[in-house]
Amino acid sequence: MAIRFDRPVSSAARFSRLLGAFSLVLALAVLIAHRFGGLATPYLVLLLIAAAGCALLAAMLAALGLRSLWVSGAEGGLAALAALIYAAFPLSIGAMAAERYLSLPDIYDVSTDPVSAPDWLSPPKSDQIWLKRNPEVTPEDREKQMAAYPELTGRRYEGALDRVLEAVRKVAKQSGFVIVRSSGTTEPDRDPEDRPAKPAPGGDEDAVADAPGIVPVPTPRPYDDDVAKLIRGANGVTLQATNRTLILGLRFDILIRLREEAETTFVDIRVASRYGQHDLGFSAAIAGDYLKALDAELLGIAGG
Repeated sequence: MAIRFDRPVSSAARFSRLLGAFSLVLALAVLIAHRFGGLATPYLVLLLIAAAGCALLAAMLAALGLRSLWVSGAEGGLAALAALIYAAFPLSIGAMAAERYLSLPDIYDVSTDPVSAPDWLSPPKSDQIWLKRNPEVTPEDREKQMAAYPELTGRRYEGALDRVLEAVRKVAKQSGFVIVRSSGTTEPDRDPEDRPAKPAPGGDEDAVADAPGIVPVPTPRPYDDDVAKLIRGANGVTLQATNRTLILGLRFDILIRLREEAETTFVDIRVASRYGQHDLGFSAAIAGDYLKALDAELLGIAGG
């Protein structure tokens, strides 16, 4: 009489495959909805946490299934392996966020001038929903920033304001920044060459035609007295922009301040996330990448 052996079946392994597939589909769906749709960032965070939780549970059930396969030869090895593959993407997002959350300071606003950060031209407003935060940036927050990102400092360039401003706008466009507001003592939205020439206050048309198109104006030598420093400090341009990260589509507000000081131009940048108390280090990364690109664009005129 032949003896037939029936292999046991691991229910944990089979359920882990379904749960892992669900976590992967949920993570991809909410990322697409947030990046290209109208899903708000607080709901993105909540749903990604749920997806990572399901992926973690799927990985634990898959481990039980693999153990049953090793101990009793239970069926479900392929299902457990598929569950681990499905859960890898949601788990990687959750692990990266958890590592940044625990290792980086809980701040959402960084500035290259922590003592006198540039003020927003139009204060950013957004519905925090459940991601509540302190609306005011405290001196303690700036101290946390300086301790975590000591390399985040402003830049001084040995060039005129208009030249540096042109590079600032060019690098901002290359970085995906969308400038929404600007203010200052110059006209950043209009090139000097585009301004209409004013006619001469007298004389006939031939005399006007013979007049030079651009009359050079002598520039006074820079003085070092307190009044001259105050006047030069008032010369500057401020640009406010918005940006979204490439994959997650997180929104950030950016402020770039240019100040003309004697024969140099000083550039500061401020970056703030729109939601939550913790930006997971994205604000400092955006500011640092922009300044590096600006240094490369203005290579040769950067000063100390």
